[in-house]
Amino acid sequence: MLVTCATEATPGSVNEDFVVVGPHWAVVLDGATPRPGIDCGCAHGPGWLVRRLGGELAVRLSGDGTLADALASAIKAVRDLHPECDLDNPDSPSATAAMVRWGERVEWLVLADSPVLLDSGDGVRVVRDDRVDRLPSYTAAAVREARNSADGFWVASTRPEAAYEALAGEASGVRRVALLSDGASRLVERFGLMEWSGLLELLDGEGPEELIRRTRAAEAAGGDFPRGKRYDDATAVLVRLGG
Repeated sequence: MLVTCATEATPGSVNEDFVVVGPHWAVVLDGATPRPGIDCGCAHGPGWLVRRLGGELAVRLSGDGTLADALASAIKAVRDLHPECDLDNPDSPSATAAMVRWGERVEWLVLADSPVLLDSGDGVRVVRDDRVDRLPSYTAAAVREARNSADGFWVASTRPEAAYEALAGEASGVRRVALLSDGASRLVERFGLMEWSGLLELLDGEGPEELIRRTRAAEAAGGDFPRGKRYDDATAVLVRLGG
């Protein structure tokens, strides 16, 4: 087993992604940058959230519970760290989560738009939670109403039950796994410069740093950005399991 990873902030900004890797698990968290002028009711930002959440997950992922159990427990533990904040505010700091744990089988969990790629030798399976892409509106009010709701999308924030709304499952015979923040999946999802299989081969052949370098080049080249940021924090993890 070999794990390689890289993470890079948006140029000129603080990195709100976080990656943590253990002996048989890996996690990528992508903090949601708050919209200007929105009162989140919290003295802490998304960078604080992902660092604390990553640490709590590292404590739990060697246990016997499911990935969802680990995430729910970690969200509750981080919630308990700042009871002075308005934890019922729907704009509280939040993050996406991509998690894998490997042994006889590979367990995976995806919450919001940080994808996991699974290669079993007969093609690349893409696990991506696309609920945020199906919102009828992206105004601040509409996103606030949709966040952590049955008719909207779910993120890791202050509600532990969000963990059980994630996409989760197991797979056997997996040779390679990739975990990506949405800033590292842009060559496929935003720019259309390659397919998922090509992105995985780029990760394996030239490494996560090269994936991020090419992403920055594509961002710098410009283009149409109808929604979202021109640049984004980018994090990529590749796990080679052999077989």
